[in-house]
Amino acid sequence: MSLYLEHFGLREPAFRITPHTDFFYAGAQRGPTLDALIYAITQDEGIVKVTGEVGSGKTMLCRMLLERLPDEVETLYLANPSLSRREILGAIADELGVPTDGKATHSLTRALQEALIARHARGQRVVLLIDEAHAMPAESLEEIRLLSNLETKAAKLLQIALFAQPELDERLAAKDMRQLRERITQHFNLTPLTPDDVTAYLDFRLRAAGYRGPTPFTPVAIEKIARISEGLSRRINILADKALLAAFAQNSHRIDLAEVDIAVRDAHFSPLTAVATRPRTALLAFAWGAAGAASIALVVGGIWLLLPPRDRVSVIPPLPAAATATPVAKAADNPSPAVAPAAQPLQDASHRIRFGTLTRQHLQQFDAWIAEAPRTHYFIQLLAIDAEQTGQIEGFLARTTQALDPTLIRVYRSALSGRDRVGIIYGEFPTRVAAVSAMLAMPKSIKAAQPFPRQVVRLH
Repeated sequence: MSLYLEHFGLREPAFRITPHTDFFYAGAQRGPTLDALIYAITQDEGIVKVTGEVGSGKTMLCRMLLERLPDEVETLYLANPSLSRREILGAIADELGVPTDGKATHSLTRALQEALIARHARGQRVVLLIDEAHAMPAESLEEIRLLSNLETKAAKLLQIALFAQPELDERLAAKDMRQLRERITQHFNLTPLTPDDVTAYLDFRLRAAGYRGPTPFTPVAIEKIARISEGLSRRINILADKALLAAFAQNSHRIDLAEVDIAVRDAHFSPLTAVATRPRTALLAFAWGAAGAASIALVVGGIWLLLPPRDRVSVIPPLPAAATATPVAKAADNPSPAVAPAAQPLQDASHRIRFGTLTRQHLQQFDAWIAEAPRTHYFIQLLAIDAEQTGQIEGFLARTTQALDPTLIRVYRSALSGRDRVGIIYGEFPTRVAAVSAMLAMPKSIKAAQPFPRQVVRLH
């Protein structure tokens, strides 16, 4: 990949599809929408809803929220929309450090309310961000409505933000959803980018990645990217990246209709759905952020074969050295009095689980770290999984220790959710912003597990 970047004078890929907040485009009302979201969440505006087509930038907006919300706002993030009513309560309880202990639903709700009241008394706000909310079961949406009722005389105890595809609006239009519909006080919709926006967007992404020359995209190329992408940022990124790669394969710095045509043929977008189908060529099987040197050879070779014979370069560029992941530096310690973890007793059978060597090693690293870790610091939650899935735990650790600094990877066990669970975490950071920044810099293979920042106090 280094040859590709050097060819265009880029520090990093300009059009990767993994959300990276350095590449947040504030045009097309994205910036004002972010500001309005922050205001709504911090001013007790009830339930907030953000809708947009697949690839319109909802996840990027969510990541920006994590960075921009004030430190006194505690963020809970639910990425799995298929959770049942009980599982949603359990997930929130786990995030807030509230033991479930087999509590009935009403008792668990009461325990959550008490935890939220305690945070409110300390001047903290808590916001629940739910991704893919359109896919939630009806009973889970009803639980969200009930959670929105938790309040003091003057303020909501839990702010809720729903991120969803337009199908959520169709579901909310149903008669049995009118109570939830009326709880939503702010509605935001991420509309597709206009052709003028696409021009500005392409230029912004290139400049953010370090490009300093004249725009490589011709007006007709931009027009076609705008039309084929339907103004959806993820599609724009895919087409622009493939078009740049086609130009690189021809040793050219100009992206015209020919390069965009190659990108369009390779993308195989399904018509009028705003959803790209799975790739069917070597190029589409390739993801810049996680590829090795062998993948680069396949990609360049794939594009070379797509070119007309007269335009093919005679020599495929040599393979660059494989990139190695740069470990995220550990934040400086700021010791404070330690509190022993409030681990729940596990059944005897669970103690007989035979963990692998890596798991046992990182369990020991956790024990040594938690005794000194300041409660106000943050870490990155990489994975949470049932303890009996020892093979998956060991396999994940084997991959993770190759990509991240193994001395900063830790494993803990918890039964707060009522089940014997194992958590895999990484690093220690003085603020949420520092943790989010480190998380966004992680290799794509790690980010695929959907890591998120958490505070050390959650483990006590």
